Amino acid sequence: MANSRRRRNAEACAGAGVEQALRRFFSEFRKDSAPGGARVAVALSGGMDSVSLLHAAAVLATEFPVALSALHVNHGLSPNARRWESFCRALCRDLEVPLIVRRVKVGAARGRGLEAAAREARRAVFAAARVDAVVLAHHRDDQAETVLLNLLRGAGPRGASGMRPLSAAGDVALARPLLEIGRGEIAAYAAAQGLAWIEDESNLDEGLRRNFIRHSVGPLLATRYPKWQESLARSARLFAQAQADERAQLRLLLELNGLRAPSERGLAEMLSQIRDSRPDARVAIAHDGAMLRMFRSRLIIASEPSVPAHVAQEQVTWRGERSLLLPAFGGTLHMRSGTGIGLDRVRLAAGQVTVRARSGGERLRLGARQPHRTLKNLYQEAGIPHWERQRLPLIYCGETLVWAAGLGLQADYAALPGAAGVEPEWVPEAPPKGR
Repeated sequence: MANSRRRRNAEACAGAGVEQALRRFFSEFRKDSAPGGARVAVALSGGMDSVSLLHAAAVLATEFPVALSALHVNHGLSPNARRWESFCRALCRDLEVPLIVRRVKVGAARGRGLEAAAREARRAVFAAARVDAVVLAHHRDDQAETVLLNLLRGAGPRGASGMRPLSAAGDVALARPLLEIGRGEIAAYAAAQGLAWIEDESNLDEGLRRNFIRHSVGPLLATRYPKWQESLARSARLFAQAQADERAQLRLLLELNGLRAPSERGLAEMLSQIRDSRPDARVAIAHDGAMLRMFRSRLIIASEPSVPAHVAQEQVTWRGERSLLLPAFGGTLHMRSGTGIGLDRVRLAAGQVTVRARSGGERLRLGARQPHRTLKNLYQEAGIPHWERQRLPLIYCGETLVWAAGLGLQADYAALPGAAGVEPEWVPEAPPKGR
């Protein structure tokens, strides 16, 4: 088929959105440094969607610096697989587009079905392709079905954002330029162009979840929500935009704390752990000499744990010094003298004063009319994250806990007005900056 004839037909066809979407993709995806332009392969199954995509790509490829080819993956799962392969070969000869065929063996493995195994096999083929991008024919209706399936599985924001317009398999870009185009418009394009395609008999099998959504659930939804596909696809875009905003915010937060930004993949993994964590989950992500932690739905950048393993046995005796350097706890304990402040010196003189770490089960009475309560509960009420609590020193007089950093002193040991006292002050080391 001559390019001129293809172009004349395309100009007059219905479903012009297919061509417009592909033109935008070719305009934006460029590899100017590569000889012959970007190497782009259309993933061709032989179905209506991919046939229409390849036809439109063949029409437009001459307008852009693009080296166009097609890529067919033969899974061997259908008795008609060889016939589909032959159809794709004939179509590509007619369109004058080079075709690459890859035959794969797919088998269901433990914990995954044939659908998932086939997807993984295709992805491996895409990642190994010698192209800059593989273009997929996923459209708006596919996106809506994907979002609905993900939500039914209990997915979070990442699943609710559906398929991305541009992702990657290894070093190969995976592009989905038709995500804003409905199945009906693609069908109109195919009909106007007089295109032929093959029908995969498995598309009628409602034992497959996507087919159940497509043939049973979708039509039922359409009786009450005629534009449910558009609505879900729009929600996917909004979730995806929110994710992009989250990435930008996380990058800025890391920069403000003097930390290097991770790779795109590393950033995505960070966000996934942070976003999908439960409110009570102890998320701890090490990065560039710091720790990203979640506490009460807040992201906190803290110093990397530097408390030695023996800190629980750490015990330092106070002999009246103004300051005690406590490397095991990561800071300095200052003891400020005064009148009517802090701990009563006379009471302290009755026993040996030591600084220790938590061992569990400690209790403290912060007010004269208050009961003794566990440090765990007091720390929780004070909003002190769990990872900081082991680093907070405790002061004992004999075997009595009389002061806890971050909380305060034992009420029975408080200096009365006019009495000599000593007020502890805990000053932790400044958190390290990124390297």
